[in-house]
Amino acid sequence: MAALSANNLRKTYSDTEVVAGLSFAVEPGTCFGLLGPNGAGKTTTLRLCLGLTAPDSGDIRLNGHVIPADAQQARGRIGVVPQFDNLDPDFTCAENLLVFGRYFGLKDADIRAKIPQLLDFAGLASKADARLSTLSGGMKRRLTLARAMVNDPDIIFLDEPTTGLDPQARHLIWERLKQLKSAGKTLILTTHFMDEAEQLCDRLVVMDKGKIMAEGSPADLIKRYASKEVLEVRFGSSKNLEIADQISHLGHRTEVLPDRILIYSENGEADLQEILKLGLEPVTSLVRRSSLEDVFLRLTGRTLVE
Repeated sequence: MAALSANNLRKTYSDTEVVAGLSFAVEPGTCFGLLGPNGAGKTTTLRLCLGLTAPDSGDIRLNGHVIPADAQQARGRIGVVPQFDNLDPDFTCAENLLVFGRYFGLKDADIRAKIPQLLDFAGLASKADARLSTLSGGMKRRLTLARAMVNDPDIIFLDEPTTGLDPQARHLIWERLKQLKSAGKTLILTTHFMDEAEQLCDRLVVMDKGKIMAEGSPADLIKRYASKEVLEVRFGSSKNLEIADQISHLGHRTEVLPDRILIYSENGEADLQEILKLGLEPVTSLVRRSSLEDVFLRLTGRTLVE
């Protein structure tokens, strides 16, 4: 049985369909990602799956429960890390965990017994009595993750869990999330960081305008929509467009950007040598492996949508 399944979900706000017929299933013990630009419908999809918003149509099953009809019962075994921290500033770290545990009907003695382990998991073992005003942004984010674990959930929803964090804090949270997955927890993740999705997700969907553009493992999507390598060459913004015509035969696909030309290729170094044989001398060149970001931009475009 899938940990979470959605079939033909639809939701409209003010004549705009923000979720347009989504269908997917998440296997237990895996990390499933929802990727997409701002306004793609990621957070609305999470709210639908948690029973916080009712769909206009479609079916949802969460941990064996029909949503939204059985949402309250289902959420007893669910953890949530929201997009923005909503910790109580009047409480210490330990008190935040204690009060939150009470919402699940847990006994104070049982919660207190868990608190040292939860704080240690979050790298906050020495911060039990610290007020939130003394914590860094990364510490608060890790405390929010610890709070999501207070009821020992089967499934954890994470809405952009590392936004605004420095690289060290991001990597620490990645490590903790990998530990949770290894322990058999199911993770549902939204993120803007493509390297985060590559690090954590077993499968993911790329969303745009409420629809699924592609679905698969990160490696499968890179293979399907990108190439093994990308050659980036710069000739100067005034020359890139002119030179692009001369090298358009190279690689699988060429993309001209204002500051550089991208050549999607199986062998970027060989294509660079072909460019040099044509007597063309790029100002700079770089051969790199293709990434999930290349897939994302190909599917959703490079235009900024406000």
